Amino acid sequence: MKIKILMDEKAIARALARIAHEILERNKGTDGLVILGIPTRGYELARRLKAVIDAIENSDVPLGAVDATLYRDDVGIKKTQPTLKKMDIPVSIDDKKVIMVDDVLFTGRTIRAAMNALMDFGRPLSIQLAVLVDRGHRELPIKADYVGKNIPTSLKEGVKVKLLETDGSCEVVVEPLKEVDKK
Repeated sequence: MKIKILMDEKAIARALARIAHEILERNKGTDGLVILGIPTRGYELARRLKAVIDAIENSDVPLGAVDATLYRDDVGIKKTQPTLKKMDIPVSIDDKKVIMVDDVLFTGRTIRAAMNALMDFGRPLSIQLAVLVDRGHRELPIKADYVGKNIPTSLKEGVKVKLLETDGSCEVVVEPLKEVDKK
């Protein structure tokens, strides 16, 4: 199997625009919204999503980052110690509608860890999950509220989101995993 490009820059932008409209519809505007991205690419997608929402509503929704690294259930079993990326919660999340943003939803473990981290900062009214890609294979009962694209995959495949801000290109690809990646 070779690398397949599933979304280009325009498809990513369209997916984020659709997600923005769905968020605004469900929440009846931006009142009480806070957008938090999971670093690295989830945060960059959250920045883009915020820009779309702000342009539609002429608003300034608070944006931050929630780093789930130290809350992961595999911290103690990994060979190398993880490094913190970015934790920035700019406003109180008490009684707010938090939109958590990530690039790829896979097993659900990163989202669970991010929710645990978030709870150390307050008690939100709700937590809603927006992801660019849902690839299936859940190990925990986690479901995204907003999905850019559902991409059924094999466990022998990897899904990579590449963004200009972090990778110099903008696309979503599916590629075969190398033996090292499978472990």
